[in-house]
Parts: sequence; structure tokens; C-alpha cells
Amino acid sequence: MGEMVEHVDEYDRVLGVVDRDDAVRENRPHRIATTICRDREGRILVLRRAETMSRFPGYYDVMVGGAVNVGESYEQAAVRELTEELGVRVPVRFLFKFLCRAGIGPVWFGVHEAVLPQDLVPDPGEIGWLDWMAVDALLQVADAWPFVPGGREALRRYRPWATGTAVDALPVPSS
Repeated sequence: MGEMVEHVDEYDRVLGVVDRDDAVRENRPHRIATTICRDREGRILVLRRAETMSRFPGYYDVMVGGAVNVGESYEQAAVRELTEELGVRVPVRFLFKFLCRAGIGPVWFGVHEAVLPQDLVPDPGEIGWLDWMAVDALLQVADAWPFVPGGREALRRYRPWATGTAVDALPVPSS
């Protein structure tokens, strides 16, 4: 048996438990917890997925995350995924969720924000490259680079928070 996730409806209500690979293959909506990461200067972390990834290998993304486990909240999953993929444990702030039908969809993305220190330890099995980019520069390349479709949509939806006070709302970790 593979990774078990909650199959949800178009309103993000739990319908049952399914294997994640089956959910993707059968187009059953399930939940993905993601985090858009910022540094103290307000730049966004952009990453290129490892070439060995089963979904979107070598594509760029602004979301760090993964499937929400059965019985887990979006926030719990977001914190867990940051630890697994970047080696940091920091608070996250839930911003919004949306049903994404592009890419491996349909999936519900729960999008969070976190302020990260500079010293990250990316999991090479998940992340092939990463760097910090200004929001405007990132928005320009999101359509030019091979980008994960859900990440591109989340970035556009995130834009209003990128110029607001969201960074000030989270504790800033020390480096």
C-alpha cells in the first residue's frame, strides 16, 4: 500500500481514504499542503524539483510541500514538509486554499507562508536547485520557465500578500 490520503469533494469535505497514486490516476481530489517561503528581505524561494521526482521532474516551483496525511491538518503537513524538504522547523501562516485542476489535478492546495533563515538544507531527492528571487522578477519568469502549473497559479494568487504585511506577521528566525 502506498501513501494514503483523504479523498475530498469540490468543497474540500472528506469522502474517504485512498492511495495517493490511485487518487491521481483516477482524478480524485485530495489535499496538498504547500508553503511559499520568504526571506527577511521579502524575496521568495524558487526551487527546481529534482530530476528524479515522479511528478514534474526538473520543473520550477515556489511551493514547498506535499500530500496531507490522513487526519493531518494543512498546517501540520506544511510544517512537516518544510522540515523534510528544507531542514527547517518554523511557524507557518495559512493564507488561502484553492482547487487546482491543472497538472496532476484535481487537488486542493492549502497555501501557507513562512519566513525562513538563509541556512537551508534541501533534500536532494526533492530539490535540485534553489535561490531567492524578488517577487516581480519571479512573476516574469513564471511563464517562461517550465513551472509546476499549481505553483504558477499559487504565485499569482499570492501576489496581494507579497506586497502587504504578511512577512511582518510571522516571527523571523535567527540565522
